[in-house]
Parts: sequence; C-alpha cells; structure tokens
Amino acid sequence: MNKVLYKPLSWVVGALGGVLAGQAFKQVWKRVAGEEDAPDATDRDYTWQQVIIAAAVQGAIFAAVKAATERAGAIGYQKATGDWPDDD
Repeated sequence: MNKVLYKPLSWVVGALGGVLAGQAFKQVWKRVAGEEDAPDATDRDYTWQQVIIAAAVQGAIFAAVKAATERAGAIGYQKATGDWPDDD
C-alpha cells in the first residue's frame, strides 16, 4: 500500500524538482556566462567546449535537485505515514 500512496506524491515532487532545477540552472548560467540562455547543441555560435560545459553543468544541477527533492519527499512521506516509501 505504501507504494500506491507514495507514487502520486513522487510525481508531484518530481515535477516541482524539474521546475526548481530549471530555475537554478538559468540563474547559474546567467552568473557564470553572463548570458540569459545556455547554448543548444546545434547552436553554431558556440564552440564544442561551451556546449559540453553547459550540458554538464545543467546535468549536474538537475541530478542534484532531483536527489534533494526525492529525498525530501521520502522524508515527508515518512513523517506523515510512519513508513519509508521503499519499505515493503
């Protein structure tokens, strides 16, 4: 039953995490590169190095925010129900 209750919560937390990660990356990129938007892989105005660095930074931020939001969701679920989400 734990997984049935936790699944919808994890979707909401995941969506929130994606929004937060996008905002965090945009702010980091603006401060580091001084530009509003990061380069796309197909943008000819940027070098390979710039495109790869932007993708690596974005991936790291998304992974960290995803882990933090999933962990916070699991802890919140445990506090609310007394059960850890992955326990059978």
